[in-house]
Amino acid sequence: MSSWTRILSCASRLRSRLSGLQAVAIGALISLCYLFYTFAVPQLHRLHFHTDLSWYDMGLYGFGPSQSYVSFDYDSPLVQISEWESGCDQRYTFFAPRGDSVAQPGPMILDSKGELVWMKHNWEVTQDFKVQRYQDTDYLTYWEGGETEGRGYGSWYMLDSTYTQRYVITPVGNYGGDLHEFQITPEGTALVTIYDPVPADLTSIGGPELGWIYDGLFQEIDIATGELVFEWRASEHYPINSTYDSLKESGRTRGYAFDFFHINSVDKDDDGNYIVSARHTHSVSCIDKDTGEVLWTLGGKFNEFQDLSDGQATGFAWQHDARWHGNGSLTLFDNAAHSAHDPDHESHGVAIELDVDARQAALRAAYYHPQYMKSVSQGNVQMLDDSGRVLVEWGHNAAFSEYSADGQLLCNVHFGASAFFGFGRVVSYRAFKGSWVGRPQTVPDAEVTGDHAYVSWNGATEVVAWRLEAWESEDFNDNSFRVVAQFEKDGFETEIEIPEVLQSPLFRLAALDADGNVLGVTELLQREQGNNLEQIMSPHYWIIVIAFVMSGVGLFLGLYTCCGWGRYFRRCRSRTSEYQLVAFSDSEGSV
Repeated sequence: MSSWTRILSCASRLRSRLSGLQAVAIGALISLCYLFYTFAVPQLHRLHFHTDLSWYDMGLYGFGPSQSYVSFDYDSPLVQISEWESGCDQRYTFFAPRGDSVAQPGPMILDSKGELVWMKHNWEVTQDFKVQRYQDTDYLTYWEGGETEGRGYGSWYMLDSTYTQRYVITPVGNYGGDLHEFQITPEGTALVTIYDPVPADLTSIGGPELGWIYDGLFQEIDIATGELVFEWRASEHYPINSTYDSLKESGRTRGYAFDFFHINSVDKDDDGNYIVSARHTHSVSCIDKDTGEVLWTLGGKFNEFQDLSDGQATGFAWQHDARWHGNGSLTLFDNAAHSAHDPDHESHGVAIELDVDARQAALRAAYYHPQYMKSVSQGNVQMLDDSGRVLVEWGHNAAFSEYSADGQLLCNVHFGASAFFGFGRVVSYRAFKGSWVGRPQTVPDAEVTGDHAYVSWNGATEVVAWRLEAWESEDFNDNSFRVVAQFEKDGFETEIEIPEVLQSPLFRLAALDADGNVLGVTELLQREQGNNLEQIMSPHYWIIVIAFVMSGVGLFLGLYTCCGWGRYFRRCRSRTSEYQLVAFSDSEGSV
């Protein structure tokens, strides 16, 4: 074979090899593009970037920014507050943040500046935390239990002003209490929701004849006696095919029943009839207080109202928290979306005027977030006062906002990075504003670090100042204290620089109210003795240093002797010269 033939043969094999490599590279690139489109693109769609995002919203401080304390064991949300015109309602905020980026989930109270007032770390899920009145007394109420696919199995709790549990409400019958609703009525009863798996014919929606649904129930229970006042079941009044949810693979077994109704709020109207929100039927219904019959339905497939606002009053979807405010006024949170795969309809709060007799509905106001919100779950609307001011909590998105009656934004609070709201790493089912007076039975918490003391009192709402009192007696049985200084309370935890005039090493901090009354005192605190220079000059300090040095030297000598380190070092020294002299004899030189 000639040289030229061999060259052509080699070139042919090279081209063949290159073609194979190119095919492999193209295939790998296509695979990578497919994987990127399948897994990465849906996540990128969940990002919520805008040109007006702050560093907070872009996640510079984390998905769920938090602040820690010296005197308190738990972290609380670090919120971002924006205000316009009249600003934020000055009352407390009640909510229960949870999610992968929440340090310690549970019920929390914040003041109008976003400072922690009280929190309770619950290991199980906590939802619907708020203040409610029962028998002329205010209580903190919430649901706590286990959650599966948006349904709950737990109980409802009521705490008094000392944060002591006074009532635990459970459903009447063999049910678990659902997380969606716990509403106390003026009559001293509780409206609660229940999800009950029952057999049902699902052929109308393409399912089996013997299938299973989660029936939507609500009960009215007398809180004092625990007796059942009223019970209602959705399956007895609404057909399965009234749902907008898709069956998919559910409905075939009891443990994977189909949630056709999804009851999520219950309220009462002026006549004592029940106002029920059903997320999966896109409807709000009025239920007769005596017979349980459906008196009217707003929205959904069985809507009875003429919409005077071009669909804005009846076209809500996947909604939450329908509340009756008298004179035909209704508010709700229109989620407008069910999952990240739904069309990008914007979530918002609405106020609707109903003429029930004429069956007409009109939109009175709509409340939109300045950053486009798609809240696929949770959320609520609270009427704050008679002027029409409202609070909108954005559920799956870690934010709540306040609006004037005509929908003008007055206050906006984020407790998570808004660019990542779509990932649901920080959420809250509902949020409320309200008044509260807390008088905990615990003593204030305090820690001394260097020449500073840090003091806080979880849940105490009436503290305005801290008074430093020095123990001035040498008799340990004499509890005589001398007032040294007074410091204004600064947020949840107050940092106090210990005065130089404090000669006694023992002191305490007393919590004062606005009238100067002592509400509580810390345990006895001790000022740290000495300083770093005194520690260095201490003989004990040098004894410890010498002991460490001698221990280190002894350990090295032991290893040197017992482990053959000496031989190793001698070998290393023998190799330190790369070139060595070699003897040269006459015989080697004559060849």
